[in-house]
Amino acid sequence: MTALLEIAGLAARYGRVPALRAIDMRIEEGTLTALVGANGAGKTTLMRVISGLLHPHAGAVRFAGTDITHLIPAKRVRLGIAQVPEGRQIFAAMSVEDNLRMGGFTRAAVEVSEGLARAFALFPVLGERRHQLAGTLSGGQQQMLAMARALMSKPKLLLLDEPSMGLAPLLVAEIFRTIQELKQSGVTIFLVEQNAQAALRIADYGYVMETGRIALEGSGAELLAHDGVRRSYLGL
Repeated sequence: MTALLEIAGLAARYGRVPALRAIDMRIEEGTLTALVGANGAGKTTLMRVISGLLHPHAGAVRFAGTDITHLIPAKRVRLGIAQVPEGRQIFAAMSVEDNLRMGGFTRAAVEVSEGLARAFALFPVLGERRHQLAGTLSGGQQQMLAMARALMSKPKLLLLDEPSMGLAPLLVAEIFRTIQELKQSGVTIFLVEQNAQAALRIADYGYVMETGRIALEGSGAELLAHDGVRRSYLGL
C-alpha cells in the first residue's frame, strides 16, 4: 500500500524537556491508524507536529511524497491535512453554519456549499441547528461540529485527537460509528485516543506510545490481543 504520511526519526521538545524521541511511523492511504497510550505519553504532541503547530528539532515528516517538516499549518491544510483538536475548540460565539464555513476557508464557494450539504447529511442534527450558537450545543454535538468543520476542507488525511473525551458511552459509540463511516468513504484517518479498546477495534493498524517513544506496533487485532496492551490499557 502507498504511505500517505511518513514520519522518520522525529523528535520534539518543550524547552529542554523531551516530548518525542525517534518516532518512526507510516500511515497508509485509505486506512485508519490508531495511536494509543496514557496521558502524557506524547500523543497530542505528535499530532501537533503533524499539523504544523509544533516544530520538531530532529527528523522529518513527509505527506504524499512531499517533505512538510517545516511547512506552516495553513499550507498543510491546503495540501490535504485537517485536524479535529483535543477539546473540540469550536467557535462558541458563532453559529453552527459559520463554524463550518470557517473550516472551508481554503475552498471555493461552490465547494463550501457542497461541504455544508455533506456535513448536514452526515450529522443531521447540525443541519437542524445550523443557525444556533455553537456554544449552546451539547458536548456530543460539539464533537460532531468539530469533525464536520475539519471535513469542510476535503482532507486527504483527517487527524482526530481524543474524539471521545468527556462524552457519555452512547455518544462515544455514535462518534466511533461515524469515524468508521468516514473511513469507509475513503478518508485516511489518524486517530489518537485514550479509549484503546474502542480505537484498536476499528483500526487497520495501531501504535502504542509510552514516554515519547513507540513501544509497540501492529494491526489493531494484534494489539488488542497483546498481553501488555491488555494489562496496561484495556484493564484485562
